[in-house]
Amino acid sequence: QVQLVESGGGLVQAGGSLRLSCAASGRTFSSYNMGWFRQAPGKEREFVAVIAWIGGSTYYADSVKGRFTISRDNAKNTVYLQMNSLKPVDTAVYYCAAGDRYSTLGAEYNYWGQGTQVTVSS
Repeated sequence: QVQLVESGGGLVQAGGSLRLSCAASGRTFSSYNMGWFRQAPGKEREFVAVIAWIGGSTYYADSVKGRFTISRDNAKNTVYLQMNSLKPVDTAVYYCAAGDRYSTLGAEYNYWGQGTQVTVSS
């Protein structure tokens, strides 16, 4: 069992930066692939980034590639999402998720956090 708690969201102007954190409980955190997803009002949840549990391989949605960076600190049971050059279209609730598969599909993740709101003003 893994419990996930996101933090770091907030209001930022376009062009600004935020760093989201996702703290996990449970001693098996390091064995899970960790993903970030987001959901904007009236839209479906979409994949943002994933980091592998071993080797640290990463993969990003085209919409955030070059602007966002996912990382993890297994010693701290925490995964991060550094978001730079933010745009109003990045406004959404951001969720972290833990899963057995290295995947862009939300359905393949086993555990989810409660989400943190990111609002980017123009």
